[in-house]
Amino acid sequence: MRPSTLRALKRAAELTRQNRLTEAVLVAEPVILAADSYEGDEILRWLADHVTDFTGENDKEMP
Repeated sequence: MRPSTLRALKRAAELTRQNRLTEAVLVAEPVILAADSYEGDEILRWLADHVTDFTGENDKEMP
């Protein structure tokens, strides 16, 4: 995956955790749409592996 794509995905995750979903989509959508099939597969794997980056679930303390 290109470094610029990874930066965009990480920024989108950060914005999502801040409840700034519209901005997150504006950041992530162009790089996702521009990806070729190989990078698209990498993006899908990264998203699946980093769900908690978007939900912030790892920020919560376990009881």
